[in-house]
Amino acid sequence: METISIQTESANLTEEQFFLLCSENKEICFERDKHKNIIIMAPTGSYTGESHSEINYQLKRWNHKTISGHVFDSSAGFTLPNGAMRAPDAAWIANERWEKIPLEDKKRFAHICPDFVIEVLSETDSLKQQKEKMQEWIENGCRLGWLIDLEHKTTYIYKPGREIIQQTFEDNLKGEDVLPEFVLKLYEII
Repeated sequence: METISIQTESANLTEEQFFLLCSENKEICFERDKHKNIIIMAPTGSYTGESHSEINYQLKRWNHKTISGHVFDSSAGFTLPNGAMRAPDAAWIANERWEKIPLEDKKRFAHICPDFVIEVLSETDSLKQQKEKMQEWIENGCRLGWLIDLEHKTTYIYKPGREIIQQTFEDNLKGEDVLPEFVLKLYEII
């Protein structure tokens, strides 16, 4: 990933200060790792952006039918139990978990790890860094994660306590027990 990492541990920005930094610089994509280092990321290319749109559309369409949770796009950040603030390309949180979050927390980078995340490997991403990020999602409570590599038409499927499964685009992705009956039609995103 073409990123700039700013060492800020010694600056010790509070969550409030970090949120204000992000709010005052909306044109910049920020994340923060568990060591409080700020990560500035390049925007995705148009090809990847279109794929994000299709993925979120399919996830949102399924959620409208089930009314079982909340869908988020890449502009939503979440504060994980390890202190990192990450923003996946797509995410879903079950209703019963989301409803427990206070409204003021929801207006910021909510202190919750999504039940489900999708990360799409873009032109500016490193596969190694994205795999590390996926592992971080799982370690912080995510129940199912998909890392989608559009160029190589490969998906890496992450679940807690399981080996990573590598799958080609020949098969659609299934939401399993986390997103019952959700199927991501990969041929529609490329």
